[in-house]
Amino acid sequence: MKRLTVTGKTVEAAVREALKQLGATRDQVKISVLEEASRGFLGLIGNREAKVEVELIPTPLDKGLSFLRDVLDRMGLKSVSMEVKEETDQTWILFDGEDLGMLIGRRGQTLDALQYLVNVAANRNAGPYTRIVLDAQGYRERRRQTLMGLADRVAEKVMATRRSVSLEPMNPMERKVIHTRIQEKHTGVVTYSEGEAPRRHVVVAPKTDR
Repeated sequence: MKRLTVTGKTVEAAVREALKQLGATRDQVKISVLEEASRGFLGLIGNREAKVEVELIPTPLDKGLSFLRDVLDRMGLKSVSMEVKEETDQTWILFDGEDLGMLIGRRGQTLDALQYLVNVAANRNAGPYTRIVLDAQGYRERRRQTLMGLADRVAEKVMATRRSVSLEPMNPMERKVIHTRIQEKHTGVVTYSEGEAPRRHVVVAPKTDR
């Protein structure tokens, strides 16, 4: 969080200077007037400049990164670094370093839990929602490939047996991979989700069942 205390002949002049130094606009900062400008005796002696404190308002991404850094430090993973990649509809935070298996967990459960928590922390009292996706060692892409293979195998089984198959519980991102793959590649079956989180899962059924 960056904060500056700046003086100027007027409050407005002091604010403009602070914004220039911060490289920010008015909607990105919080402004506190510490002292108003005043004129001394005969306008010559004892003149006092205005003083303002201008503080950058942290973005959801700033808050998310701060939250993650604290978690990593508490886990003893101080050497793990984070790289940010911003896309139109979401922001990726990529972990790099040693002992990343601790962050991924079994079938990505630790990574998913941390992703949920960072989104809560980042978007608390924030404006437009910023969706943050966490990844480490390319886990998300490897998992996506695994899920697409699973979708293909299950779809073929359902078409052969004409019986529905319920998959294991998955998070929304993983369920979307299954739905999308089957919609694009297997016209003989349909998919839908059942259950409540964290047990919500995908059902693959023969098309005539729905």
